[in-house]
This record gives sequence, structure tokens and C-alpha cells, in this order.
Amino acid sequence: MFATTDLATAYRLLIADVYELAGVSRETSEAIAARFGLTAARWYVLSVVSDTPAPVPAIARRLGLARQSVQRVVDDLERQGHVELRPNPAHRRSPLVALTEAGRAALDAVTEASSAERGALVARAGLSADDLLAARTTLRALLAAYPRDGERGEVDDDRSVPRRPV
Repeated sequence: MFATTDLATAYRLLIADVYELAGVSRETSEAIAARFGLTAARWYVLSVVSDTPAPVPAIARRLGLARQSVQRVVDDLERQGHVELRPNPAHRRSPLVALTEAGRAALDAVTEASSAERGALVARAGLSADDLLAARTTLRALLAAYPRDGERGEVDDDRSVPRRPV
């Protein structure tokens, strides 16, 4: 489709489409989350701590957000009873954020609704799981080429957020 000299153009077009898809996906995520009394931001934070409690700075890094904005979301989730703060043996002043039973129920409900809607979307697009995994392979190869924390190379597979809405 593009000549070798057009690599930069092909990259820019891909990134523009990724941003557009991310924007539309965020809008639909907000609508899905609202049906369960959540926002997309609250949903994302619940997703990050769904398997393992984590401190706010780690959640912020995982989501690529400012620590202060994640702290506000965690405070809201705590008021809703969806998360609890636990002592962090590694850092006394940075407690671990953990799901409560109510938080797990909310996350499961919003994830189930999202899965059904996203499945229908992928079917309408005529795509398979293999198609999506191939696209992910391309994006992860690009991510791996960017410097991270002063290093070049591999992107840790654990960076993907469990159950994170797309």
C-alpha cells in the first residue's frame, strides 16, 4: 500500500486511527459505565486492582495518568464502597487499593455488558479474534521500539490492564 519512503505517513495514519478508535471507545465506555453508576475512569481503576491490590502511583503508571487524578478516582470509589485501602508493607504512606465485594460485583457487571457490546461491534466489523491479535502484535511491536524508563526494547506484557474496557 505504501512505499518504503512512506513509512512515516503510514505510521501517522495508523496512530490517527488508533486515537480516533480510542476516542469513540472511551465515549461508549462512559455510556456503558454510567448504566452501573460508574465512570470509565472508575471502571479502569477497578480493572487495574481486580487481580492484585496496588498503590495509587502504580495504578497511575499503569493507566498513563497523573497520580493526583487517580487519587481523586480512588477517593470516589472508596466513598462508593467499591474499594478499600489496606496497609502497604512496602510504603507506609502509600496504601494498597483493593476491590471490595461491591467493587467486584460492579466490575463484573460492567465488564459483562461491555463484552457483549464489544463482541457485537467486532462481529459487525467482520473481524475475528485472530485479526484483533494481529493488530495488537503490530501495536506492541511499535510500543516496544519506544524508550521506556531510560531503556529501549521490550514492553512488559503485564502492562495490559486485566478486564480494561476498550
